[in-house]
Amino acid sequence: MQTSARNQFSGVVAQATAGAVNDEIIIAINGGQQIVATVTHDSAARLGLKAGAKVVALVKATSVIVMVDADATKVSARNFVQGKVTNLTKGAVNADVTITGDNGMAVAAIITNASVDRLGLAVGKPAAAMFKASSVIVGVDN
Repeated sequence: MQTSARNQFSGVVAQATAGAVNDEIIIAINGGQQIVATVTHDSAARLGLKAGAKVVALVKATSVIVMVDADATKVSARNFVQGKVTNLTKGAVNADVTITGDNGMAVAAIITNASVDRLGLAVGKPAAAMFKASSVIVGVDN
């Protein structure tokens, strides 16, 4: 599967909780990290999203929020990776920032240059990447 999403994480559904409208899908990926996704109940059924199913979680880099001095217990985003900036490339307006967690999970974010400067981001500096469960697209290979 090829997509334009910068963040692509292969994993296995660890848990699927059905709801009347949306299902919550917890995906276990390498390194012990989990990604939480919410998808419509109809999509979860159509894709066969149940425990043990192999899936790919996709997150556009523009959907990732970057923070410094972040506390995962004080944000509503279900997906949170604490680590260090491992890549930072500034463009004319926006910057491409990669944050790699202690477990090796790398998350790419596109944020404004003004945000990079305001947050004091630089390669090697601590930072966190986060994204909402509703920003995760779940795919399966047929």
